[in-house]
Amino acid sequence: MIMKKLLTGCMVALAILAALAGLAGCDQDKVLYSGRNYLMFSDTLYHYAVQESNEKFEVPVSATRRADYDRTFAVEVVDKESNAVEGKHYRILSNTVTIKAGETAANVEIEGVYENIGISDSLGFALRLIIPETEQWHKYGTETKVVMQKVCPFDINAFTGYCKVTSSLFDTYMTNTTLRLITSEVVEGEENTIVLHGLYFDGYDTKLKFNYDDLLEPSIEMEEHVCGSTAELFDTTHGNGKLMMTQPSGYPAYFSTCEKFVFHYVNIRVDNKDGSLVGVVDTPANVIEWISEAEAEKLKEQGY
Repeated sequence: MIMKKLLTGCMVALAILAALAGLAGCDQDKVLYSGRNYLMFSDTLYHYAVQESNEKFEVPVSATRRADYDRTFAVEVVDKESNAVEGKHYRILSNTVTIKAGETAANVEIEGVYENIGISDSLGFALRLIIPETEQWHKYGTETKVVMQKVCPFDINAFTGYCKVTSSLFDTYMTNTTLRLITSEVVEGEENTIVLHGLYFDGYDTKLKFNYDDLLEPSIEMEEHVCGSTAELFDTTHGNGKLMMTQPSGYPAYFSTCEKFVFHYVNIRVDNKDGSLVGVVDTPANVIEWISEAEAEKLKEQGY
C-alpha cells in the first residue's frame, strides 16, 4: 500500500562518492572520485505524499563531480510511462534544474494537486534529464519515476463513534459472527489515542495510538491487554482463563486518514496462572472501519 523512497545500493555508492568529493578541502588523505562527470537522478523511484496544503516535493538530481560553473539542463515528462496528467494531478514548477558552481546536487521542484487526486488513485509519472551524451552514465540512465499518494489531514476525532469490525478470528473461532458493530472514543490525556469498546467481546476495551510521523506509513501502537476470556471463545476455561492480546512485531499495523480505517494484525495467547504460556490461539488480521450513524442504524436493524 504504502511505498517509501527506495535507494539502490548503486545509487548509495554514488552519493558516497559525491560526499567524498566534498571533503577534499578538509582531509587530503580521503579517496576522491576522479572519473568522468555524470549527471543523473539520485534514485530510480520516489514516493511522495500529496497533502491538502499542496506542499511541493523535490526530486533530487546528482553529479559525480563538482564544476566551477553553473550547470543548467532541462527535465521532461515521459508521457508513455506516466498515468498522472501534468497540470491536472501535478505541476512541475520549473522544467530546468541548475546545479550551482561548486555543488553536486539540485532538485526538480514539483507540486501535487490534492483536489484532483482520488483517495484510492495510484498515480505516477516518469521524468527524463535532457543532458549531453557525454554526461550520461548509461548503467543508470537518465530517468526516474515518481509515485504520488493522497494523504488526508489527520484528525483523531475521525476515528471516533461507530465502527464495524471484521476479523479473521471470526472465520476461525467465531463462526456465527461475520462482523461486530462497536463504538470508540478519544482517550483524554493520551495523545492521538482512542479506545475501542468490545473489539471481540463486550466489556473489554482496546486502546490504539495513532502515529503520524511518516505520512506514507502511518502506524498503530497497542499495548498488551485482556481482550476476552477463554470461556467466551472456547466454552471452557484454559490456563488463567484470559485471552491476552499483543501487537506482534513485523506485522502490518496501519491506518488510513482518507478512508477512515485501521488494519492490524494482533497476537492472542493464553497464559497459566504462574505466567507461563499455555499456547498461542491465533494471529488474526483485523479491519476496523468508521461509519456514519445512519449506516450504524442500518446494521442494528440487521441484528448487529
